[in-house]
Amino acid sequence: MARTRIVIGGDGDGDSGEDQEKRELRLGAWVGNQRSRAATLSPERVEQLSAIGMRWS
Repeated sequence: MARTRIVIGGDGDGDSGEDQEKRELRLGAWVGNQRSRAATLSPERVEQLSAIGMRWS
């Protein structure tokens, strides 16, 4: 399964720093989980995901 690498934290200048955390995520699995739980997500969460282009089907 494909993984997506992200960096969390830092000051956004691209330099590595002690306050940065690198994670490897399975983005496709996360999206699938959100879709399967759509009926139980809060309306605010559904609105946030829809606002960034989430496809629900």
